[in-house]
Amino acid sequence: MRGKQIVVNDLMQQGYEYLLAAPTGRDFHAEFKPELTPEEMLRLGVFGGKYMTDCGDEFPDEWFAGAKLCHEFHDPELNFFGINASQPLSYWREKGWIYEEDPRGWFQWYCRYYLGRRCPDDPRQIKRWKAIQRHVVQIRKNCRPGDLDCRRKQRQALLHWAYDSRKL
Repeated sequence: MRGKQIVVNDLMQQGYEYLLAAPTGRDFHAEFKPELTPEEMLRLGVFGGKYMTDCGDEFPDEWFAGAKLCHEFHDPELNFFGINASQPLSYWREKGWIYEEDPRGWFQWYCRYYLGRRCPDDPRQIKRWKAIQRHVVQIRKNCRPGDLDCRRKQRQALLHWAYDSRKL
């Protein structure tokens, strides 16, 4: 799939094109070590099931086969921890955290990165991913190992960033 040109036509982008420059799921930056793949995240339940429900043409079918999705609305019950751990997209835009080429935010960037796209925003997104480790520290500091009822919102937020908080 390396070298393949992807053309995106979904509800938020029309005619956006990118090139796959790396093999799917490989050749990541040395400091970027996500614990979950996009497919695993979607199957676990993230973003209330609403995230990227119109993006099936861009990503592999298997990513969506067992995904917990809701096309109509954001449903926190679909999240692994059954809790809302998301801020609205308007908040992310207001903070300046949205890269123009990835209008849905970090997870869209990660899905494209995982697929093999490399872009100028990679260093910033990897830095943001690394900063989320502070929540791992808080869970380890305040929860007994394996207590999934402890800090559920923080655990759900970590799932949104490809950290497997079920193992903490």
